[in-house]
Parts: sequence; C-alpha cells; structure tokens
Amino acid sequence: MQKKFISNLALVLLLNLLIKPFYILGIDAEILKQVELTSPGSYGMYFSILGLTFIGNIFLDLGIINFNTRNIAQHQQLLSKHFSGIFTLRLFLAVLYLILLFGIGLSIGYTNFQLKLLAVLGFNQVLVAFTQYFRSNLAGLLRFKEDSILSVLDRLLLIILCSCLLWGGFTNTAFKIEWFIYAQTLAYGLSALLGFLLVLRQTRKFLFKWELAFSIVILKKSFPFALLIFLMAIYYYSDAVMLERIHPNGAIEAASYARGYRFFMAANMIGYIFAGLLLPIFSKLIQQNENINSILILSLKLLFGISVIIGLTGFCFKQEIIQWRYHINAVELKHAANAFGYLMLSFIAISITYIFGTLLTAKGALKQLNIMALFGVGINIGLNCLMIPLSGSEGAALASLITQIITAASQVFIAVKIFNLKTNKKTLLSIGLFITLSVLCIYLNPLIQLDWIFTLLITLSTLIIIAFCTGLFSVNSLIEIINEKNKSEKPNNT
Repeated sequence: MQKKFISNLALVLLLNLLIKPFYILGIDAEILKQVELTSPGSYGMYFSILGLTFIGNIFLDLGIINFNTRNIAQHQQLLSKHFSGIFTLRLFLAVLYLILLFGIGLSIGYTNFQLKLLAVLGFNQVLVAFTQYFRSNLAGLLRFKEDSILSVLDRLLLIILCSCLLWGGFTNTAFKIEWFIYAQTLAYGLSALLGFLLVLRQTRKFLFKWELAFSIVILKKSFPFALLIFLMAIYYYSDAVMLERIHPNGAIEAASYARGYRFFMAANMIGYIFAGLLLPIFSKLIQQNENINSILILSLKLLFGISVIIGLTGFCFKQEIIQWRYHINAVELKHAANAFGYLMLSFIAISITYIFGTLLTAKGALKQLNIMALFGVGINIGLNCLMIPLSGSEGAALASLITQIITAASQVFIAVKIFNLKTNKKTLLSIGLFITLSVLCIYLNPLIQLDWIFTLLITLSTLIIIAFCTGLFSVNSLIEIINEKNKSEKPNNT
C-alpha cells in the first residue's frame, strides 16, 4: 500500500505540477493583473463572490464526497448500487444550493451585476461538485490514474481557452472578468461529462431515480462530514468575503489578498493531492485493521518537508515574487507582499492538517473534528473582525495563519489520542533538525549578494539538500519505489 501511495503520488504530482501552477500563476494571475489595471476592484469583487460560493458548498455537497470516498474504498461493491441514487440526490441538492445562494446574495445587498456573477459562479460550483463526486468514486476504487487525469483536465482546458482570450488576438477589448467565468463554465462542464463516462464504465448502468428512503440514509451518514466541510470552509474562505464587506475599500483589499492567495493556492494543491490519495488508503487500512504508521510517517515527512521548503522560501522572497508577477507600486507591493508572506507560512500548518485531518476523517472521528472546526471558526471570525478594519488584507492573512496553527495542533493532539500514536523520536529529531537548519538558511540569505532569482534558486536547492540530509526525504526509498512500481498490487488485493 505504501508503494501504491508513492507511485500514484508521483503521477498525480507530475500532472498537477505541470498544469495547475501554470494555470494559477500564468493564467489566473495574469487575468487578475489585466482586470485590475483596467477596472480596479473587479477581480476583488469576483474573488469575494467566489468565496461565498465556496462557503455555500455545504448545501451542495452535504458531506457526500468524503463519505462516498471512504465508503467505496471500504466496500467497492456498493458503487453500482449507490451511483445512480446519489447522482439524483445531488441534482436535487444543486437546485437547493442555487436558490439559497441567490437568496444570500439578495440579503447582503448584491447589485444586479453581482447577482448575475453569483448565479454563473454558483452553477460552475455545481459542475465542479459533480466532477468531485465522480472523482470520489474513482478514488474509492483506487483508480488513481483516471482520477489524476480528471483532476487537471478543467485547468488544462482553461489554460487553452483563456490563453486564446488573453493573447490570441481575437479581440481588442480589455479582458473582462465575465469572460473568465464563462470559460470556467465550459471547462468544468466538459470535465464533469468525462468524469461521468469514466465512472459509468465501471458501474455499467445508470438510471435517474429518486428514492427518498435511500436519500435520507445517505444524508444521515454524510451529515457529520457535511458539518465539518461547512465549518472548515468558513475559516478557509470567509477572509475574502469579510474583506469585501467589512473594509471601507473592500474590493481593492480583496484584490490585494488575492494576489498572494494565487501563489498560496498553487502551493496548497500539493496538500490537497496528498489528502485525496490518503483518504481511501487510510480508510482501507483502518477497515482491514492494518498498521497505518509507515504510511503516516512517510506522508508526514514528505508533505511537511515540501511545505516548509515552499513556505519559508515564499515568505523570504515575498516582495520580489509579488513585484515580479504583478508590477505594482511600492505601497501596494508591501501591503500585498505581507499578506502573501503570512499565507505562505500558513501553508506549513495546513500541510499538517492535510495529513492528520485526513487520517481522522478516514477513522470517522467526525465529532472531534467538528468540535475543533467550530473552535477554529470562532477564532478566525473573531480575529478577522479585529484585524481587517485595522490592516485589511494583511490582517486577514495573519488571522488565517493563527487559525491554521491552532487547528493543526488540535488535529495532531486528537489523532495521537484516538490512534494511541507513539512518539517516533527519529522522526521528531529529523523534523526538528530540518526546521532549525532551514530557518538558519533563511536567516543567512542576505549574505548572498546575487540577483534575487539566483538567490531564490540557491535557497530552494539548499533546503532540499537539508531535507535529504536530515532524513525527511530519502533517496533509498525513492529508488526502491521506482524499481518496484510495476509490482504494485491491484486495488482489490492491497
């Protein structure tokens, strides 16, 4: 199982690292740059509305995706029985979600134009949610290659579509944020269609059917997952919404926050990939009463090492990176760069959440996770209410960092108690030594008198070498995995 995790992790990381960073930093960031130049605040408005659609996702999903991934991984024979019923249930939830979303937009005073964007972005989330549902079935079946391709298809299509609009010379009109949203609709729609066909190939039958009793059973089982997703969505995505609504220059501050958030999301996708692979693997190991320690330690060392390397480098070169991508003036630069720096540090804490939160989800420890998430929501909203009026996007990013550190520590504590995890002194020593040497490396950076890009590359290389030297990354394990990749067991035998 450990070899299967690593071999498929290599594939999904390769696909995602080739496509998603270019989309986020090349396409999305370029759209932000062009739209804010011609219509300041437009991207910030879009970013805030998008955040609202994310928070409302609870009513679109109700925890079905996480429940389904765990359920199918443990009972693969249920795919044919559940696929049609859950699909129909999700259609019903999609209608309720769109109605509720529109009602929220009206209640908080959105203009007609904002309501139009909200409607289209809400529909886009419906398409994304269906794609995620199809992916949850593929992941539950441990069909990671198909899941990996589906995970990047929408971004690949968006790269093609938006590249044509940005640089194809099809129009002389300044880029409009609406074009970006409509391109998303097309890309998400095609991805959802392919996902449906891939799952249909496994189940070989599909019927639209509404079974009230079945729907109630599924919703009851998935409700704890739904509550957890809702609470976590609040402290993940409320920052942009609160910025736009609370701060006097809300749309501008939301755009400032979004500048750094683009890079944060590019890094965060690595943790999301780990979680997507680990949930079915942890679920299967727990269901079969097998030892989780080896896969837990391996994934923790890998993701924590990656997150520290990326997080510290991003924090160290925050001003240079933001200036390089957006070409903004000194005041805007410092403000956006500080927010970006806090977000990159929060990625380190979030990486721990992706490991231990996924482990606890696989175990079904939803009560403990929900209590933790509710506590996190209170901290995040309280800090945002205090910090946003004072320092705008910087305050929101700092509030996020504090919240993520507290919730990550809480999840580690809960996991240790539930699984009776023993202290692995060798791993702790490796992590402690790695952190110490990495911070020292960052502290000594000003001594390097070279162009910032060369300094950044030297820093990254040094941190990677430190990770290998301290044992977080292991050459021997990587070589062994590559040699035995083709010997991985089939999903039903792992």
